[in-house]
Amino acid sequence: MTILPSLSLSLLSIIGAGAVASYPGASSRPQLSITIRDGNFTDFESMDPTITWENNALLSNDVALQYGIDLSARTTNLAALPRRIWGRASRIFAGQYALSTRFELDVQAMDRIDFEIDGEDEENDLKMRVIGSTLTGFKRLKTARVSHMEFTKGFDNDGNRVTVNPRYNVDYQHADVVVTYDADDTLIKVTASKDDQMVTISQKLNDENMISPTIGRDGSLSLAWDRKLGEDNSIRTTLNPNRSIDLEWHDAAWTANVNFPMDENDLRGATVHIKRDIKF
Repeated sequence: MTILPSLSLSLLSIIGAGAVASYPGASSRPQLSITIRDGNFTDFESMDPTITWENNALLSNDVALQYGIDLSARTTNLAALPRRIWGRASRIFAGQYALSTRFELDVQAMDRIDFEIDGEDEENDLKMRVIGSTLTGFKRLKTARVSHMEFTKGFDNDGNRVTVNPRYNVDYQHADVVVTYDADDTLIKVTASKDDQMVTISQKLNDENMISPTIGRDGSLSLAWDRKLGEDNSIRTTLNPNRSIDLEWHDAAWTANVNFPMDENDLRGATVHIKRDIKF
């Protein structure tokens, strides 16, 4: 699907020619991530350390600007240090309509720019998202293509919240809809397409524990358990029978993700990803 160049240029149109201005919320925070693959916890070659730096600023025309870069912390090749550069510009119009555009460039493959456009009408509880890519070079912007689009509409139902989220993947010509019903301690989520349907029922047991079984049309079953361990400390365990066990642990600035394939008898197939925010 080809879209008009003006869609890809929406970031430029809302930024305008304003200069960057500092403001109290502006911040600069690097982040260190380490990934351990294939269960190898001793060999540095199995790690993939990445440093992420991001910052934000407010332009003179009330556009909120965020930008950042990912750097490899392992390579000594200066040309291979930068991995990804991204930027997002956001603005609110008439106190009700919000528009933001995000661009991302893979520095090691600079032939394409990925973009993401989000819009929101707060008064009517409506959101939209468009994801796509375009070839680099100003003259090639008209080659921009949309790969995914979705809308989300919210409703109130006797104090409970209902959302309807139709989605369409252009590349795979796949459409589905996600419907949620939030009633205090119970959240029901139904994902349905022409070929598959899936239901997730999340039940809050108490202030510390919540369970979320998911059942698929083919009879597949998974079970997630969320537990709060303290302030800014929680863990999520997901059991996918005959496939894997996934752990996600948040502890203040630390985030750890562990995947254990169930077709292995030891830890050789495990993958660990550790991330920490570094504050100055």
